[in-house]
Amino acid sequence: MILIRLIVGAVFLSEGIQKLLFPADLGVGRFVKIGIPAPQVTAPFVGVVEIVCGGLIMLGLLTRFVAIPLTIDISVAILSTKIPIRLGHGFWRFTVGKLPTYGFWSAAHEARVDYAMLLGSIFLLIVGAGTWSIDARLSSKAIPRDS
Repeated sequence: MILIRLIVGAVFLSEGIQKLLFPADLGVGRFVKIGIPAPQVTAPFVGVVEIVCGGLIMLGLLTRFVAIPLTIDISVAILSTKIPIRLGHGFWRFTVGKLPTYGFWSAAHEARVDYAMLLGSIFLLIVGAGTWSIDARLSSKAIPRDS
């Protein structure tokens, strides 16, 4: 459990930091290219959500609760970036960047981390943080013990 929490949390934390450090390529600029609405607001907001929730996942604090926004976050990422790659053209309001190839295999390659993050987030939502977590510590203190 701790390994899943650490990798899921670390990837989201890293991606959130990069959205703020490199806004032209990974933050506002990328959101503009993709077609995300209000990119000047949504990109920094998503970056902060990824930083805060990723850190909390790594600590095992409020794990099930913070897995919800991260599941939504990565689902939007797949919808807005990987579906257009699969189709080979824009989808709904989202555009697709220039790639050497499009279609199933290109989308599968581009989405490999996204799928892992989606399934990892859903796993943590269902199962929780595990024994080595702040959540477990807090819940064990809430359970009355026999004297």
